[in-house]
Amino acid sequence: MRLVQLKSDVGETRVAAVEDDSLRLLKACNSVYELAQKALEEGKTLIEMATLKFAEAIPYEPVYRGESQWRLLPPFTHPEPARCLVAGTGLTHKASADNRQAMHRNQAELSDSMRMYLMGLEGGRPGSGKIGVAPEWFYKGPGTIVRAHGEPLVVPNFARDGGEEPEIAGVYVIDADGRPRRVGMAMTNEFSDHVLEKENYLYLAHSKLRNCSMGPELVIDPDFHRVPGRVRIERDGAELWSHAIGSGEEKMSHSVSNLEHHHFKYEAHRRPGDAHIYFFGADAFSFGAGVALKDGDVMEVAFEGFGRPLRNPIRIEREEEKLIEVLPL
Repeated sequence: MRLVQLKSDVGETRVAAVEDDSLRLLKACNSVYELAQKALEEGKTLIEMATLKFAEAIPYEPVYRGESQWRLLPPFTHPEPARCLVAGTGLTHKASADNRQAMHRNQAELSDSMRMYLMGLEGGRPGSGKIGVAPEWFYKGPGTIVRAHGEPLVVPNFARDGGEEPEIAGVYVIDADGRPRRVGMAMTNEFSDHVLEKENYLYLAHSKLRNCSMGPELVIDPDFHRVPGRVRIERDGAELWSHAIGSGEEKMSHSVSNLEHHHFKYEAHRRPGDAHIYFFGADAFSFGAGVALKDGDVMEVAFEGFGRPLRNPIRIEREEEKLIEVLPL
């Protein structure tokens, strides 16, 4: 099952299930978070809860193209965005590690990034009931940074660059007993400042503090063994660059369960009622091929089995950076 979140031109929000070329609205359901909470309360699965609430259907294509009274939201949001932690891991895919290795000046020696990837290959897939090696981890921001299909991703005026990172992310809620519960997975564009990261890999944390996009669809209980896809860049309506990509556990140095353990082992990440969006890493991106994105370029991410492509234009702020002053109380 694939779900979307919608908002009408009068401010009404709804959840809908994707049925071929239609979206079947769910009755009395304003968000996937609300649906998940009701499923927890009633001891049902998310699919069972959604199936009980089917209502009227609307055409999908006009909504996807932005030509409807309904517009797509990110497929998962928290009613209090500050309680949604957006984070992720890198160096889970070989191509990502190769790109990071190429950013280091001394090519003759293995970088810390490549060593981290190799650690994952050696210890990132522990046996059942065992704990493997910890992956790289980064923080992106609260839920306010997540954008929907069609919305621009912004390169702030202090940034060196902005570039797509096509990934799949897990979406989670923390139940009343403090246990993480996976709601589903969705396509994402993690969007980072690769030029800043290349200046010094210790700037990685700064390079990740950018907006990102997710959707348009949330897939409930997807097959995540092997997920082929493609990333594309369009400029002035024509394809500028594209590349086949792949994700899923077959392509990754860590199992999903190992990534999830190391993210949720921290007590602060298990607060009842909180939500998490957790990126699983990228396989290829245009910066690694020497492409510099320009204002107005459109980034497209597509993975088989995850619904319609996620498309976002890039917008580059042109205003001069201003000093942020902190005033005493």
